[in-house]
Amino acid sequence: MTELISVAQAEALIAEHMSSFGSEPVSLHEAAGRILRQPVHAEHDHPPFDRVMMDGIAIRWHETLPRAFTLAGMQLAGMSLQALVPSDACIEVTTGAMRPTGCDCVIPVEQTRREGELYHLADGYQPARGQFIHSRGSDCVAGEPLLDVGTPIGAPEIALLAANGFARVEVASIPSIAILSTGDELVEVGASLGEGQIRRSNDIAVATAMRLHGFGRVTIDHVADDQEATRGKLAKLLAAHDVLILSGGVSMGQRDYVPSALEALEVRRVFHRIAQKPGKPMWFGVGSSGQAVFALPGNPVSALVCAIRYVRPALLAAMGTTPTPMEMVCLDAAMDTNVMLTSFVPAHVHTDAQGLVMAHPVPSRTSGDFSSLPRTHGVVQLPPGLGPVPAGTIAAFYRW
Repeated sequence: MTELISVAQAEALIAEHMSSFGSEPVSLHEAAGRILRQPVHAEHDHPPFDRVMMDGIAIRWHETLPRAFTLAGMQLAGMSLQALVPSDACIEVTTGAMRPTGCDCVIPVEQTRREGELYHLADGYQPARGQFIHSRGSDCVAGEPLLDVGTPIGAPEIALLAANGFARVEVASIPSIAILSTGDELVEVGASLGEGQIRRSNDIAVATAMRLHGFGRVTIDHVADDQEATRGKLAKLLAAHDVLILSGGVSMGQRDYVPSALEALEVRRVFHRIAQKPGKPMWFGVGSSGQAVFALPGNPVSALVCAIRYVRPALLAAMGTTPTPMEMVCLDAAMDTNVMLTSFVPAHVHTDAQGLVMAHPVPSRTSGDFSSLPRTHGVVQLPPGLGPVPAGTIAAFYRW
């Protein structure tokens, strides 16, 4: 029997054997949700000029300001630079406009009263030099690093890319993923159930766990418990995809053909079986062309746990995603542990009155019982132990 490896060893071995999926240029409009694969530096100073921050008037400040100013011109956003000459005059300005030459103070319009060509200051209002002026280069200067390789591209990143002229950007390529479920008992979702049959759900659940994190190139397939059919299907999928995720047929039963079929197709086994519950039978290997092959157990909870704990993080790392801090939670109830195995326990998370993120365990009855999973947000990881861990224990948390 294959020796069990630890969760940490499994994680390290997967990381060691994963290959990069490469990169590709896309238009900025297609970059949302992708992983940046080029460093981004400021094209120019931001802002590129001294920028007016309020609608109102711009003046030249001095200690003994008059209480009224003669209107000498207008500076609108996008307008060429104007200049103020008389020290007792003002220029009307709008938010986003360049600071007129000769002005060093902007007074908001609500602090003024206009009478003809005169702007009067509101009673008691005392402006300060430099107020409401966004100085050139105060956000960043030309050439300053803005975004690192591995950054997920969200709305703030899109704004920076756009402001710095990146109409196209280099992003990580999205791998092509095939998810194959095995089993004579499995039928299509819309099919009527015959005796001894169940509808396929593992493949769709795992595909959803991938798609929700940006893996849109996912296909789903099925094969019966037949040695030749399994080998033929795997050969076809290996030739067409970067990643294979298998569900079922990976244990040691007489009709579990996946390991032998992968071996026949020259997929090199890296490990088989992890000291964890659920998900102990998981298998991982690498195809002759570098394809990553994850063979997950057929029980629904086991398959989904392995998908979120190993498969999804490995694919994100292979795309160069910057690692994020581990999410930690505090158990709000005691929880049993296994003497020999790491336990993954479904849990519902909530925030207590002190702002702590708490996890309430919602254990599945068996690794085939997924009816309670919609009431949970993910799983807590508990190391092997000699008894229950108490409420208040801090544990790593992996979201569905």
